[in-house]
Amino acid sequence: MTELRPVTEATATRVHLPDAQTVTSVRHYSDRLFAFRVTRPASLRFRSGEFVMIGLMGDNGRPLLRAYSIASPAWDEELEFYSIKVPDGPLTSRLQHIQPGDELILRPKPVGTLVHDALLPGKRLYFFSTGTGFAPFASLLRDPETYEKYDEVIITHTCRTVAELTYGREIVDAVLGDEMLGELIGAENLAKLKYYPTTTREESPKMGRITTLIENGALFADLGVPRLNPETDRAMVCGSLAFNIDLKALLESHGLREGANSEPQEFVVEKAFVGEGI
Repeated sequence: MTELRPVTEATATRVHLPDAQTVTSVRHYSDRLFAFRVTRPASLRFRSGEFVMIGLMGDNGRPLLRAYSIASPAWDEELEFYSIKVPDGPLTSRLQHIQPGDELILRPKPVGTLVHDALLPGKRLYFFSTGTGFAPFASLLRDPETYEKYDEVIITHTCRTVAELTYGREIVDAVLGDEMLGELIGAENLAKLKYYPTTTREESPKMGRITTLIENGALFADLGVPRLNPETDRAMVCGSLAFNIDLKALLESHGLREGANSEPQEFVVEKAFVGEGI
């Protein structure tokens, strides 16, 4: 997949107006984070881990859109999204005030690199995320295909504070409590799914940037798994642009190659990112 430019107000106004969808629920996790669900177009088909363009009408009467990973799995009857709040952001400053019954714009053309088809078969799958970068993995964690393809799934989530980990922790708990997925995972002994949350500012059971914890070996020691090996390990990365760049370099230093839908390899990085202020 070719790298996408950050979605800005200027680029958004050139997008044709898609059909509107209705907001069905909204939950605020903090003054910086919230999640919401909307109706799903009957014709929309997507692979878990992909993203779509969503947004609201701008003051100029044109749609203001940005890329949002779909946090719900491909089988869900609704679409779920997880978002940051930017006080002065053209879109999120308004999007954070949506209520059930409101309508938002959805461009039903899913794309993205964080899909199973972009990886070669492997034994262990890592999801590396920061902040709202957890969203595509919330989709993949709830997809049975994830556990059918891998012997072990490890999800890391790094945030500034403990409260910012809440959404991810609830998703993992829901997966482990799901009857069907629980059978695939082996929930009694966490045979397949391992959750590794860390914080960088507020004290928590595990602190530190995931890049540091990979480099010093703490991640592998804590989880009781071997260091990264291109023969067995696969990875998906989603976070800030700087985080994505650092993880890409780190994975490549361990011999893993970046893949794409057209050429599967050992790891993939989400290329769509949104600039500050959106």
